[in-house]
Amino acid sequence: MLSPRSTATVEATLPAVGSAIGEISSVFYRRLFAAHPELLRDLFNRGNQANGSQQQALAGSIAAFAGALLARPDRRPDALLERIAHKHVSLGITAEQYEVVHTHLFAAIGEVLGDAVTPEVAAAWDEVYWLMANALVALESRLYRQAGLAPGDVWRTYRVAARFQETDDVVTFLARPADGRPAPAGRPGQYVSVQVQLPDGARQIRQYSLSGHPEGALQFSVKRETGHPLGEVSHHLHDHVGVGRELRISAPAGDVVLADGDAPVLLASAGIGCTPMIGMLGHLAGVGSPRRVIAVHGDRDQLSHPFRPELLRLTEKLANGEAHVWYERPLGDWPADRTGLVDLTAPGAPAIPAGTLAYLCGPLPFLRAVRTQLLAAGVRPSDIHYEVFGPDLWLRREG
Repeated sequence: MLSPRSTATVEATLPAVGSAIGEISSVFYRRLFAAHPELLRDLFNRGNQANGSQQQALAGSIAAFAGALLARPDRRPDALLERIAHKHVSLGITAEQYEVVHTHLFAAIGEVLGDAVTPEVAAAWDEVYWLMANALVALESRLYRQAGLAPGDVWRTYRVAARFQETDDVVTFLARPADGRPAPAGRPGQYVSVQVQLPDGARQIRQYSLSGHPEGALQFSVKRETGHPLGEVSHHLHDHVGVGRELRISAPAGDVVLADGDAPVLLASAGIGCTPMIGMLGHLAGVGSPRRVIAVHGDRDQLSHPFRPELLRLTEKLANGEAHVWYERPLGDWPADRTGLVDLTAPGAPAIPAGTLAYLCGPLPFLRAVRTQLLAAGVRPSDIHYEVFGPDLWLRREG
């Protein structure tokens, strides 16, 4: 917890720091990459840096952490940090790198805030930083131990054993370890980091959800990104990685995983957000789960819907499974009450059982809308779990 003196200082300066944290983040990354260009080339997502989403995520996490320390001074907000820790482990981040971040972050704070950063203010925010950093190091150390890995030693070479075209813009890769040893077991809902070498020599990394759990292999699915900035890694995987090619892939990570037990489950996705959900659904069908399972998906049309046949096949295998699909612009005959955006409050929508555990994945507007609908249906906030691709700009504030 924060010391009493630092608590008073952070409370007094949080509005000023919070209002400037976006600019501080931008200056921080400029300084960091000037001193360590290899980090932008081989670790950070260049696309997220270009569109500013990584800066927003960093700013949000620091402000949320400081706010949590003030709101609950007797409790370290580990729940807030769990997602960041999993992401760091999937990238092979180690404790030493927090010193590098500290150097450039506090130089950025001084550059942006100037004389407002008195020794007392600097000491208080230094305390906030190291509380956050040391908490992350502890969480990441535990995750490394649980995976049987030395800190940072997450990468292995895999060989693509099969490749499947799910839709025009989604490909599934099945990869096996090149050394012949077993692949690590991922939990339903987790993801892996995939590193590729691009034509300019950069070794860029992206995370992809496990869309299945074949024995002895990892299966992940990739959508070709066409927005701005162009998805350089997804294009490379689609255009240049076929059967027999090698990839560097991390151990599975991710905190949004299917919980054991007998509680009802709702899996809600939109677009490529179906990948972790189809992995969870495949697990439930594979073990013959008797749980009530409601799978909900929204997409543009039938042709853009990845894993459409698998969604129907897997829910039919479950004793208490059902699938509900909405299309914005359906092709051919399609029910009017399933046309448009996913709406769990509409007539004919599935009734949500008491005690349901909900898992959501898709664009932020979809996540917000479905979460609101689930809360209105009586689902507890603590029972709604979400996965978002890219930097998490929707930090959880529940429990």
